Amino acid sequence: MIVDLSKVKIFLRPGITDMRKAVNGLSVIVQENMKQDPFSGSVYLFCNRERKLLKAVYWDKSGFWLSQKRLEKDKFPWPQDASEAKELTGDQLQMLLIGIDFFKAHKELFYKKIA
Repeated sequence: MIVDLSKVKIFLRPGITDMRKAVNGLSVIVQENMKQDPFSGSVYLFCNRERKLLKAVYWDKSGFWLSQKRLEKDKFPWPQDASEAKELTGDQLQMLLIGIDFFKAHKELFYKKIA
């Protein structure tokens, strides 16, 4: 799959996904659970219970790409609930694929006044 990660939106589904699903089943999850359009040209990411298998679904205007990466030893950092999940940047996807857990990075603080 050749995708310019700087030009597409990347979304992940937090928690566990049944990895027996192929393109059709994952596209239904994108549409019904994530409330997204699987034909939008965005990349959608899914991870299994053991966090060793990641699948990506992408529509490229003529068909779906289904990519998979299986780790032999370690585990993917993966958010368990929607409050941790968000749209990813291409750089964050690269970090995710090499095992950097940016989900636990320091959060930006917003103060209204000094007490």
